Amino acid sequence: MSNKPENITPIFAQMLTRSDKEKLLSQHSACFWFTGLSGSGKSTLAIELEKELHKKGYLIKLLDGDNVRTGINKNLGFSETDRNENIRRIAEINKLFIETGVITISSFVSPTNSLRNLAREIIGNSNFYLVYINTSLNVCETRDVKGLYSKARKGEIPDFTGISAPFEEPEKAFLEINTSEKSISECVNILIKNILPIIKKIN
Repeated sequence: MSNKPENITPIFAQMLTRSDKEKLLSQHSACFWFTGLSGSGKSTLAIELEKELHKKGYLIKLLDGDNVRTGINKNLGFSETDRNENIRRIAEINKLFIETGVITISSFVSPTNSLRNLAREIIGNSNFYLVYINTSLNVCETRDVKGLYSKARKGEIPDFTGISAPFEEPEKAFLEINTSEKSISECVNILIKNILPIIKKIN
């Protein structure tokens, strides 16, 4: 006689759905993935966007190198293998938040189309909105508050994106913003205008 329980329902079929969570939060969940060079303004815009959406009553989770590399990905370095794993884990985290009805803003250099496509594939094309912060290398270097570009120019940081490692322009992006041409508030207004129709509250 088999000890295997009968009529077992997979755990996923028993869980509340994403739609249930979205109705509770009165919002549509999605991932807004910011890509661009170090110093392009990704984190600044992501932080300001989070604040503005919070004021409007939306529940947001902001993910960036600071809160990911010091926690779940603290065991990863910057080799190609580790960079791929870093993005894979981040994408999986995004997917979990989205399934819980939470809107995510992810700010990562993610320098190649293959890395961005990996994130898109995991998160789901219909949930993934790529925002390209297209700011020139020269401008990014003038904002080098951490001295990273200077160290990279001296060869002290190997495989630094924009200097000794390439940054590929996105093949397709939901939005493209140049922070050297517009103020922070102007950039945030553009983001809000384009994002609200996607996450608008559910009545």
